[in-house]
Amino acid sequence: MQPEPRRLVIIGSGPAGLTAAIYGCRADLSPLVYMGTKFGGQLMLTSDVENFPGFPDPVMGPDLMMRMKSQAERLGASLVQEDVVRVDFRSYPFEVTTDGGTTGALSVIIATGANPRRLGLESEMKLMGRGVSNCAVCDAFFFRGKKVAVVGGGDTAMEEATFLTKFASSVQVVHRRDSLRASAALKKEAEQNPKISFVWDSAVTEVLGDKRVQGIRVRNLKTAEEREMEVDGLFVAIGYDPNTEVFRGQVELDAKGYVAIRDGTATSVPGVFVAGDVHDFRYRQAVTAAADGCKALLDAEKFVKQAEDARRAAAN
Repeated sequence: MQPEPRRLVIIGSGPAGLTAAIYGCRADLSPLVYMGTKFGGQLMLTSDVENFPGFPDPVMGPDLMMRMKSQAERLGASLVQEDVVRVDFRSYPFEVTTDGGTTGALSVIIATGANPRRLGLESEMKLMGRGVSNCAVCDAFFFRGKKVAVVGGGDTAMEEATFLTKFASSVQVVHRRDSLRASAALKKEAEQNPKISFVWDSAVTEVLGDKRVQGIRVRNLKTAEEREMEVDGLFVAIGYDPNTEVFRGQVELDAKGYVAIRDGTATSVPGVFVAGDVHDFRYRQAVTAAADGCKALLDAEKFVKQAEDARRAAAN
């Protein structure tokens, strides 16, 4: 005999997934959260968080995520540290499979996030959160009056560089090509900003510093010449990859691989909802991900009630 399906399964354990779990417990949906083997999302690589409401003093990213996890556990969420390897959204109830087995679900919230693309340098990861960042909106405040570098040449890189000029004394953009890929408007804005300069045909080969970023080593890709640049921060803005591979063919994805939404947080499959960076490639903030988690849960709660009412009516 098959066990009763769970009323709500949440896939992901960042701010979106854990907020959905907290609200799911309050809504008496007894959420099961598949956290994945990498718990907590991008905040686990973030040092001081100063812009999350309710924390007058800076909070470490991992500490913030542990508090969310503890809150979800206290309210009764079931948290399982397993990766989802397969889903079946073509039949109902849905099926969610991990190495530990398959679980039926009346509703699912996808909150698997997105990973920023890295330079692939050991020194980059060593100094992540210690001067290396993937988010100017999150961390620009810490570089007031300092020199920073931005890697990239697309829209995101130009947005980051321009935003950083509000705080940093100078912004040097390191780009592999000899021209920008950004849209004309963003390109013009960056090129006309007196604080922004460009290092063309170049790549960062090493991030310099022991406990914090003190500079970068840059190689000219045409001449192979290397030089060191003194900077206090490095912002890597070369794009993001949404964690959607397991959902390919199960829900509609957009051209960039993000989960497409139809209405509110609904996906192309009724009963499957989405929250956080796995669909939001515009804002990418912890607080907007958390808000998404709340919205997705409210949508899922309504769906589950209607589904259970329909099942009861069919049984009578």
